[in-house]
Amino acid sequence: MTRTRQTPTRRTLLKGGAALGAATILPTPFINHAWAQDVSYDGGVFDAEGATLNVGEWGGGWEEFVRQALTDDFEKDFNCTVNWDSSFPWFPKFVTQGAQNPVFDICNWNLPNLTQTKQAGDFFLTVEEIRENVPNADNCWDFAFASGAGVTWAYMPYVYAYRTDTEGGPVDNFRAFWEPRFSNKRGAYGTENGLMHAFFMATAKEFGEDQYDMQAAFQALEDAMPMKISEFTFNMLSLIERGEVDIAVHIEGEALSLKRKGVPMDVWLWDSRPILTQTKTISRYSDPVQKKLAFALLNRTLSPEFLNAFGDEFLWRPTNSEAKITDQLAEEGVENTADAVEAFWVPDWDFFVENKLEITDRLNQIFGL
Repeated sequence: MTRTRQTPTRRTLLKGGAALGAATILPTPFINHAWAQDVSYDGGVFDAEGATLNVGEWGGGWEEFVRQALTDDFEKDFNCTVNWDSSFPWFPKFVTQGAQNPVFDICNWNLPNLTQTKQAGDFFLTVEEIRENVPNADNCWDFAFASGAGVTWAYMPYVYAYRTDTEGGPVDNFRAFWEPRFSNKRGAYGTENGLMHAFFMATAKEFGEDQYDMQAAFQALEDAMPMKISEFTFNMLSLIERGEVDIAVHIEGEALSLKRKGVPMDVWLWDSRPILTQTKTISRYSDPVQKKLAFALLNRTLSPEFLNAFGDEFLWRPTNSEAKITDQLAEEGVENTADAVEAFWVPDWDFFVENKLEITDRLNQIFGL
């Protein structure tokens, strides 16, 4: 019933005009357009003759680091300019400009937003097309390709961040969040935050039949109230540090940064092992030079050299099996091995996006938002 209710919304969007015209069969006049030409890349350096590569990716300290560690040298090596746009969200930009005139040639996503855009039209190359042209993708773990529309290059497990100076001992199970000792001291996120989306599906999986059991998740989250609702993870860290929250939904690397500051806290990975991902897509209808540059930039993003440096800076785990785990994570027992990554779970984001309106409406009622 929920999927039927959601479908008209997407159809209405598709009827909105040429912005989503690529979701249908392309008319004959487009066949000879530049993007119809096949493009291949073998991992080498080439001269892009001053071309501009349009990139959508996070800003701030993230952008500063990636420019220094990756794109500055990339621009020199390939004789190109990286036009960096950090003004998220990406979805309305892609939809407004249309698949055949992509706003970005390569774009970095979290999976809920990527899935929403993927469902709206033929915007991205498939995983198979990318793997044929990005040599370093051959060394990535299988879950790096779960989106079907891009390659995940870095990830963090979802965790509980909890203070260790409270009674009751360490947190060691998912339902600990609901224990009476944490009454009025639980922290979660608003309905537009991807951490809340993942928590919702993990809660459904724990309290219901599977990740699709929305009613079980609604009831469990209602039982967890009152919760302190935050919009951002860094604000949640402040609440934990000040003792206003004793347990909170979080992600591994950011939470461990607070532990390293000396705050009496620790993390526990949920036993269902869902992960927050950083995933890059390449636009199907980018012009040939830009598409080839996008392959090259993704290939360098997946290199062990960059992933090692990025992990040292931000404590994200790499998806390339040949990259190293940063020393700070290794001290926590983290490994980059087949056995270590086998249990990780990528939630069904297609399902979530299809049911987002119903989930959001109900959670806002529960949270009193």
